[in-house]
Amino acid sequence: MTEEINKEILSRNIEVNQSLIQELFGGLDENAKAIEELTGVTLLQKSDSIQLNGDEKQLDIAQKVVENLIDMIEKGEFVDRGRVNYVYHLICDENTENMNKILSDVIFVNCKGQPIRCKTAGQRRYVNAMKNNDIVFGIGPAGTGKTYLAMAMAVSAFKKKEIEKIILTRPAVEAGEKLGFLPGDLKMKVDPYLRPLYDALNDLMGYETYTKLIEKEAIEIAPLAYMRGRTLNNAYIILDEAQNTTREQMKMLLTRTGVNSKVVVNGDTKQLDLPEGKRSGLIDAEHVLRGVDGIEFVYFTPADVVRHELVIKIIKAYEKAEKKS
Repeated sequence: MTEEINKEILSRNIEVNQSLIQELFGGLDENAKAIEELTGVTLLQKSDSIQLNGDEKQLDIAQKVVENLIDMIEKGEFVDRGRVNYVYHLICDENTENMNKILSDVIFVNCKGQPIRCKTAGQRRYVNAMKNNDIVFGIGPAGTGKTYLAMAMAVSAFKKKEIEKIILTRPAVEAGEKLGFLPGDLKMKVDPYLRPLYDALNDLMGYETYTKLIEKEAIEIAPLAYMRGRTLNNAYIILDEAQNTTREQMKMLLTRTGVNSKVVVNGDTKQLDLPEGKRSGLIDAEHVLRGVDGIEFVYFTPADVVRHELVIKIIKAYEKAEKKS
């Protein structure tokens, strides 16, 4: 016979502006439903407050979730089910203070006037690593903001005249030997592999600004192979999709680093496109360079994914399947 525990249902009201309530609840009340599923409380929307109904322990957690989400909205952050889930787990880990720190610093203000901030603890570690080290490796799944945050830091440093040039590169590994057979000039051949970098620049600086800087060669976007033989001084160098470099390519880029330069290397060691038998330069660098002063490795997890919440589920499902196999 199972003993039933009767929990007293209590109510709490959180006063909040009506426009914020609508953003908190989300389209079709998706965010509110997520809060209810996670915490076990029920949420009622009133004209100038939110009523929470549940037992005392549930209310304590739900109140902290709601208050932290409201704080995020007031700082201009977009809240969806993924963000609700992330805040809930931070609170369960008694790490709410970290959330306030994460959202406190503005890294950069983009061309639309929107502040760029860290959204997860992993992103904050990554940004701090870039501030404090000359070479940083960001390793983790897609959607964690590795490339975008690195580019925001680079553009910020350029605007402050801390550097003279931004260099963005990635291996065009999918093209391999076939680049010469593709139609058009070099730019047309490699642009598809560099498109994500152009998109991020467009969001950060605006099309006209970044195209003028490319014309002046203050910003350079090129395949990794074109870094050979150069010394890169006063530059912010970002290597994207680094898991698809070879050991020789990785060594080549890192040894190009000149005076007053920073290098950020990003990749996901679980998404290799190299030919079978080729060792990834990123995986090799993890073993060779760990512990070297001035170099820091930052690892992201599915909890740091800031895309659609389904992306987190997809990553976890693949990780589970890989462990089984």
